Amino acid sequence: MSLPVTPSDRIAELLIHIGRSSRSEDERSTLTAAQWTCLRFFARANRTTRTPSGFASFHATTRGTASQIIKSLEAQDMIVRRKSPDDGRSVFFDLTKAGCAALESDPLGHLIAVIDSLDHTDRAAFLSTLNRLTSALAESRGARAFGTCGDCAHFTSTGQSGYCSCMSKELDVDRIDQLCASYSPFAPAGKDADVRA
Repeated sequence: MSLPVTPSDRIAELLIHIGRSSRSEDERSTLTAAQWTCLRFFARANRTTRTPSGFASFHATTRGTASQIIKSLEAQDMIVRRKSPDDGRSVFFDLTKAGCAALESDPLGHLIAVIDSLDHTDRAAFLSTLNRLTSALAESRGARAFGTCGDCAHFTSTGQSGYCSCMSKELDVDRIDQLCASYSPFAPAGKDADVRA
């Protein structure tokens, strides 16, 4: 007996399929799919989010599993641990030269190239839809949502830079497109929100 397949079923299956096929491990790569995700996360997140707990939340895994992935990247000299200048007990991670070089052959590059081939309007609409889906899924699971400062309700543009009301800080222009664990979507999940693309 087969169950009826709705458009929502098909979209969910395609999203999972795209995710799995685009991050499939290359036999030439020394990194696993989880390690690639971690490396990308530390390359894209702002400093306050580049922590073990930040990665664990983003990767939807336990703190112990996240720590093992992080340790494996440290052992390969892909990332380096640094003490937070704001709180000596906290640490954050930066990519090393080897980590940056590894990302130049990121297996996600094939998917990025396909997305780049989309029309600008389609790409912006797709990004807006995915932002809403990501926030709605996180809310339904009681999990932390992730997004960039530029797409966040805490963010106010001040011309070339911006201001974060959550951290009460001015943001440099290079931080606006970074992932942030303090991200808050513009409107309740599922509503027709004006999400910036």
